[in-house]
Amino acid sequence: MKKYNVAVVGATGLVGRTFLKVLAEYDFPINNLVLYASKRSAGKKVEFKGKEYTIVELTHDAFDDIDIALFSAGGSVSKEYCPIAEAKGAIVIDNSSAWRMDDNCALIVPEINIEDAYQKSNIIANPNCSTIQSVLPLKPLQDKFGLKRVVYTTYQSVSGSGQKGVNDLIRCKNGESPEFYPHDISKTCIPEIDEFLNNGYTKEEMKMVNETRKILHMDNLLVSATCIRVPVEACHGVMIQVELEKEFTLDEVKDALNNYPGIILYDDGKNHIYPNSIVAANQDNVYVGRIRRDLSCDNGILLYSVADNIRKGAASNAVQIAMALDIDKCKK
Repeated sequence: MKKYNVAVVGATGLVGRTFLKVLAEYDFPINNLVLYASKRSAGKKVEFKGKEYTIVELTHDAFDDIDIALFSAGGSVSKEYCPIAEAKGAIVIDNSSAWRMDDNCALIVPEINIEDAYQKSNIIANPNCSTIQSVLPLKPLQDKFGLKRVVYTTYQSVSGSGQKGVNDLIRCKNGESPEFYPHDISKTCIPEIDEFLNNGYTKEEMKMVNETRKILHMDNLLVSATCIRVPVEACHGVMIQVELEKEFTLDEVKDALNNYPGIILYDDGKNHIYPNSIVAANQDNVYVGRIRRDLSCDNGILLYSVADNIRKGAASNAVQIAMALDIDKCKK
């Protein structure tokens, strides 16, 4: 098996550390591994598959002889350094929002649209965590019944804000005042994720709207979203209201979901079996359940998805992209 030189940018962060965990679990074929981070983290030691690696400061001289560069260091870092890595011949998979809506960059969920990666630049964008676990169940419904309208309501864990979000939840549970969130996240849900825009939506909500359309190749799909931060440490939940083009039976919907890669149908309400953070934690599949007809419209369906936002919503999806790619085909 051919092996590749891999760089991880933001290796000391929450997603960066999970990159390493997933690369090891998947036994990704690595020849040389280089770990980049900020100047303050340079020199720290990190273990990967029994070997110790030293964190290297990210500079403009980085990425020599790198085949694949996994980025999770924030949008400003990605904007500056992803083009440098690409220019030096690397396939870049970026976890930030920096390149998602760039017309030249593919936005990939590998189970859905890996072929898009071969038509664009070698900077590949990883979608928003909540988008990933939403479009996965939407895709088989799109293929079989067609989509008219989608409404999301998310219930997003504090780890979606990174370590600072987790720390704020712990801090508030200990009776201290919040330092990151605008309210005590241990006592309330907060319907504010990212900045508010002039249209009344937040950036997070508009990310879901625009990314859904791009991934599903449906520029005119009617989509809206409300994104809510909840006092849970890990895993996001998304309630999805879908209006389909064609008539359906619930069995047909469940069969379409159950037979699609990356989805686990978890739907037996009478026995308390439905997607939740306990079953989805540390998993790379999207759990889908609470499937029922929407009584408010024709051809409407309601479903609930839960996924580990740090794994499938970030690190694992990026590694799965790398696993699914024909690297040599990308470099041609």
